[in-house]
Amino acid sequence: MSFHLTQGTFSYLPPLSDAEIKSQIEYALSQDWPLSVEFTDDAHPRNTYWTMWGLPMFDQHDAAAIFYEVEQCKKAYPGYYVRVNAYDRRLGRQTIALSFIVQRPTEDPGFHVVRQEGENRQIRYTLESYATKRPEGQRFQE
Repeated sequence: MSFHLTQGTFSYLPPLSDAEIKSQIEYALSQDWPLSVEFTDDAHPRNTYWTMWGLPMFDQHDAAAIFYEVEQCKKAYPGYYVRVNAYDRRLGRQTIALSFIVQRPTEDPGFHVVRQEGENRQIRYTLESYATKRPEGQRFQE
């Protein structure tokens, strides 16, 4: 069974081409949204703290320079998820206005449901990634 992580904007669409990634970067810059690049090998839906690639680019207004950073991150971490975040600072805080995945592993093993039975017949369900059974940095290597 094939699994496709659906997280962030455009996640139900086929992977974005380089031209489409550049268009989204240009759109975010036109909205005055600073960008950052992040990566992870554990894309659990509740794992919102991905590792940052450098610092957020609050002062960068050149789409080509931001796309260059995206490409460098993808090269450095070929078997990882890579995403771009755009921040909307209009309300005086860093709110993510746009977030989209620009790279994903060739095969994502997916998640399984863990059932936990507690007192008073309470049942809780959590998700665990099959990838986390491997050590960090080796989760998507064959």
